[in-house]
Amino acid sequence: MKGILLAFCLTAMAFFAYAQELYVNTEPASNMAARSLGIRLENQGFSMDGAFKNRTTLEAMYGATGKLMLHGAAYTSNFYQNNQRFEGGSFYAKYRLLSIDSVQTHFRAAIFGKAAVSRNPYRLQEITLEGDNSGLQGGLIVTQLLHKVAFSASAGYLRGLDSDNPKGTITGAKDALAYTLSAGYLLLPKQYKSYNQVNLNLYAELLGKTNPGYGQSYLDVAPAVQFIFNSVCRLDFSYRTPLYNNMLRNSANMYLIRFEYNFFNL
Repeated sequence: MKGILLAFCLTAMAFFAYAQELYVNTEPASNMAARSLGIRLENQGFSMDGAFKNRTTLEAMYGATGKLMLHGAAYTSNFYQNNQRFEGGSFYAKYRLLSIDSVQTHFRAAIFGKAAVSRNPYRLQEITLEGDNSGLQGGLIVTQLLHKVAFSASAGYLRGLDSDNPKGTITGAKDALAYTLSAGYLLLPKQYKSYNQVNLNLYAELLGKTNPGYGQSYLDVAPAVQFIFNSVCRLDFSYRTPLYNNMLRNSANMYLIRFEYNFFNL
């Protein structure tokens, strides 16, 4: 029992020590610990023509090995109709290619892939695999930790596929390029004393997408605040708004609230 408790505390401390990499709107190149499971419940929403629209996501994340991390998600929303309904799901995998470690610093590089199915109609110009569209995505992530600050960047390609809907045929851009730049700062605690200290992290993220050949693109800024409790659960708040936008989409001016709980050493 003491060995199990020690293993849990060490794993939790590792999660805690690099908390400033737990970005709210993007994924870092770092992975969860092997044999750990995370459960997320997330809500995003916006106001459109006086109506409140929101999407709820239930997501499970598993650290298959120290290098491979898997996600599965299901989506419900009222984005495309008046009532909430099940929209579809997605599967995400990330593999860490490179790790360079030093004292209080490290560099990570990873590749990722995502596949999604959706039952929604095609109405917007943005290809997004979080409930809106069926499609495929692949890309690269790099993350640099420097003591209490972490920076991360990603680039990826998306291919939209026709959704399981009589009006789900894509008539516009089927290809998109996505790119992000994120920074995280560990504000509290000033000094680690135990794994049950509350973490407070601040984030600033840039989220962009372009539809090549269509002249459609956007760049959003998404500040966020994050609390981590007992090194096993986290609470995220974020709001994204456009710096530049000429794309018809749902994701502009959208809030995000997420709760996550992690189980270590399964």
